[in-house]
Amino acid sequence: MARRRTFAIISHPDAGKSTMTEALALHARMISEAGAIHGKAGRRSTVSDWMEMEKARGISVSSTALQFNYRLEGDDVVNVINLVDTPGHADFSEDTYRVLTAVDAAVMLIDAAKGLEPQTLKLFQVCRHRGIPIITIINKWDRPGQTPLELIDEITERIGLTPTPLYFPVGIAGDFRGLLDRRTGEYIRFTRTAGGATIAPEERLSPDAALAKEGDEWTTAVEESELLTAMGQDHDQEMFLAGQTSPMIFASAMLNFGVRQLLSTLVELAPPPEGRTSIDDTVREVTDPFSAVVFKVQAGMDSSHRDRLAYMRIVSGEFERGMVVTHAQTGKPFATKYAQAVFGRDRSTVDTAYPGDVVGLVNAMALAPGDTLFTDVKVQYPPIPSFAPEHFSICRADSAGKYKQFRKAIDQLDSEGVVQVLRNEIRGDAAPVLAAVGPMQFEVVTARMKTEFGVDARFEPLPYTLARRTDETSVDELNRQRGVEVFTRSDGALLALVSDKWRLQYIEKEHADLTLEPLVAAAD
Repeated sequence: MARRRTFAIISHPDAGKSTMTEALALHARMISEAGAIHGKAGRRSTVSDWMEMEKARGISVSSTALQFNYRLEGDDVVNVINLVDTPGHADFSEDTYRVLTAVDAAVMLIDAAKGLEPQTLKLFQVCRHRGIPIITIINKWDRPGQTPLELIDEITERIGLTPTPLYFPVGIAGDFRGLLDRRTGEYIRFTRTAGGATIAPEERLSPDAALAKEGDEWTTAVEESELLTAMGQDHDQEMFLAGQTSPMIFASAMLNFGVRQLLSTLVELAPPPEGRTSIDDTVREVTDPFSAVVFKVQAGMDSSHRDRLAYMRIVSGEFERGMVVTHAQTGKPFATKYAQAVFGRDRSTVDTAYPGDVVGLVNAMALAPGDTLFTDVKVQYPPIPSFAPEHFSICRADSAGKYKQFRKAIDQLDSEGVVQVLRNEIRGDAAPVLAAVGPMQFEVVTARMKTEFGVDARFEPLPYTLARRTDETSVDELNRQRGVEVFTRSDGALLALVSDKWRLQYIEKEHADLTLEPLVAAAD
């Protein structure tokens, strides 16, 4: 368990998140050549972006798990890295939130030119709320951008997190020569490779040799590093784990500069798995009997097998393939014969796993995000909340002859949490209402219905912008209100959809006895 590191990469779209995921896999020798994100002719997509929509757009629209081993230089200990690549786009923030319930640390990726961006800020707040320590990577240092001290000041002032650079850049943004190792004083000099497709060779130089090689650029890096030391911005492990400081590394994922330093930092500094608090406020320690949390369900990963994979994060105990566990939500037994380690869309059978590991359970039809599995003493972990949707559309199949496939597709995407599915008696089952945090979720539904189920779907937007949780006693009166319609979500929750905030304010004022409770907002 002490050798496990489980983390997510969070960032604003286009900060280089999937490129960094690919670079980490390259340095762990899991792949021989790094792919390109953007789909130019003849170039591969990354291992973590396997959906056709991701390849075409060069963005991540679904979280992906990758597990690999990594050894520190000169160390025979094999460390197991569980990396979860998350969607950066705000429309998929619900998927990212689910991932953040399953990790022990986060890598916050920041574009050197753009600095902190809105989605990064939101995800940082989620990490802070959950007590997840953060390692900060200033990416794209091979391109023109801000100065190191400007970026450090921005992070400190805007989010109250104090960066403590472990490796400081030699050369301005756009002229990335190497890194000053602030703990040893040595210079790590990188050599570019063709297209950044292979690991960049590194050379360690003494301070005197670095000065002779780089001149003023080395002197500037040393002086700014000394300034940070004078300001107290050196690494402190306790403050890092407490969420007060963040180790920082300057890097270029595209060139594979600084990637090995990130892996080493994760192994050396990121926390190993810890116990988790259950819904009855007891703590299940990592050494207790087996328990796990399902944080994601995904189908359509393999076109030749119509299976469904439930990703579970092991919380406690040892997992053995074939063991019979209990599904806490239903109390029913669940067989784990088909358990797999995941590397993007590629899989391999896993026989044993430990706390911190992410394991895929095949054809886990009864499982949903937030579910708990356990053996021995019962435990149930807090559910993962559904975000408040802001976009609503009626979904119809273009062909009546495809209705059976249409229903199956809706049920599948609903169970995965791709969208929320709402129904009521007036509209019936033939044209359910889909609710989403962002409109791009509807594009994912359209694409997956076509590729996985052979169904052409069309959407008709509804004039609602807000959703509120309500109860049975309020339904009749709410349905009589103009600009309001009540639906039942697939989990049984009653949701009142309201046209706009002014209509909501009017109803709350005129009918104070009605139940209209806010849901968890994506920005919370």
